[in-house]
Amino acid sequence: MNADLLIAGGLLADGTGAPARRADVAVTGGRITVLERGAAAGPGATGGPGGVDAAGRVDAAEVVDAAEVVDAAGLVVAPGFIDVHTHSDAVTLLGEEAWELAVAPVRMGVTTEICGNCGSGLFPGLPERLPEMRASSRVTFGGRVPIFPDFEGFAEAHRAAPRSNHLSSLVGHGTLRAGVLGYEDRPASPRELDVMRGLLDDALAAGATGLSTGLIYTPGTYGGTDEVVALAAVAARHGRPYVTHLRDEMARVEEALEEAVEIARRSGAALHVSHHKTAGRHAWGRTVRTLARIAELREQGLDVTCDVYPYTEASTSLAAMLPPWANDGGTRALLTRLADPGQRDLMRRAIADGVPGWENTVGNGGWDRISVACAPRNPAVEGRTIADLGGDPVDVAADLLLSEDGEVTIISHSMREDDVQRVLASPFTMIGSDGVPKPGHPHPRLAGTFPRVLGRYVREQGLVTLEEAVHKMSGMAAARFGLRDRGVVRDGAHADLVLFDPATIADGATYTDPLLPPTGLRLVVTAGQVAVRDNTVTPARPGRIVTP
Repeated sequence: MNADLLIAGGLLADGTGAPARRADVAVTGGRITVLERGAAAGPGATGGPGGVDAAGRVDAAEVVDAAEVVDAAGLVVAPGFIDVHTHSDAVTLLGEEAWELAVAPVRMGVTTEICGNCGSGLFPGLPERLPEMRASSRVTFGGRVPIFPDFEGFAEAHRAAPRSNHLSSLVGHGTLRAGVLGYEDRPASPRELDVMRGLLDDALAAGATGLSTGLIYTPGTYGGTDEVVALAAVAARHGRPYVTHLRDEMARVEEALEEAVEIARRSGAALHVSHHKTAGRHAWGRTVRTLARIAELREQGLDVTCDVYPYTEASTSLAAMLPPWANDGGTRALLTRLADPGQRDLMRRAIADGVPGWENTVGNGGWDRISVACAPRNPAVEGRTIADLGGDPVDVAADLLLSEDGEVTIISHSMREDDVQRVLASPFTMIGSDGVPKPGHPHPRLAGTFPRVLGRYVREQGLVTLEEAVHKMSGMAAARFGLRDRGVVRDGAHADLVLFDPATIADGATYTDPLLPPTGLRLVVTAGQVAVRDNTVTPARPGRIVTP
């Protein structure tokens, strides 16, 4: 047998959740062949290439003529990790200036990223809406961000921008809404809803992975339940999931979960809850109830799953800390309001008193829990909380947003560790980084999520087994999003692989140095080519747009 690559003597966690076993993995033409070595072995089992195994079978190194042989003794071979929740829609399109941000995921073993989450993406939109959408999307994605009228334009742009890992994209409801009726706080007309449904249908037919909403973000928050049901029904016809950042993840999280359930039931779409959490002091501990509710729904036959990132801090835009009406009309309208002292007073009062239906992050936590992650023109404030900057916090936030033309990313210290553990351990939970690849001090989850799970929650805490964790990171994710022949190591599957040391793998990224690579990760293979070797990104750029 001839092969491009042979990974020999490793412990195979194949992505299905089955017990790990000794096996050799050969890669030929971007596809996998598994050569079994013998009986199943637990974590820590070792072996080397060559010779005869315990069952009397000849090792692969004796029968495979490989261009490269990697000795995986003492290491785990797993499917390349699938990050089900990213915001990497634009980063490879921004060129060399964003290269370190773009390769952070693949350096932690992620061979496929799913973007278009939280209702926000780079397509679709009516041609007359695209200039306005570009201005607002810069705040979300950073840099001079292109917006495309359709999925085909998005995919073509990425094919022309070489990348180390694969990319798949959901259709964002907020982007879809902006692409048809702009950033106005009003219901869509029947005609506008029909246009939205048509654009969504076209995108899903062309290869988009599903529909996402971000119901705390403008303009998605302006859409009611009926609007989302109508759009989710289009996703259901294509067999694609409805993926939602709930309308509230804080004090009203249970109510928001029930809205998502209603949307799934009425539309017929499978439901996936993004970065499930119960954030803010009024919601801490409620994962006991939300997870029990999801388990109950699954027993009743509803197809519902969720994802989680292994941190107690969230990250989003500073503008999301303001009441929804402040963003009515888009970024330009927001900046005009922020320059008006009277409007600032109204925002201050809304944060203090709350607004019906609004997830009030600051009201549930405080400005001392909101730190600046990215402010390109004011780097001295990065890493500091809004409260630490002195003066009235609303004025500080408003002045910062004005100086940055609205482009400020924050980190919210809003969750509790026991809630994170509870979600991560649930059998219906997969892993998503929610990585935001913007300059400055981005959340370390962009570069640390998957090794952190394997080091902190598998090896150190024993919260889940190695096989369960790998399944959450690969096979379960591929099944949820219809990515055929990915997320598993089996004969004929795509050769996306990761090789790591279970005894040392750990996240390196910190809030001070958020792009530090992990330890213990030896090899990342994308489409049969070595993309990362011992934390060094190779010149290979085999990544592509992948579709269901």
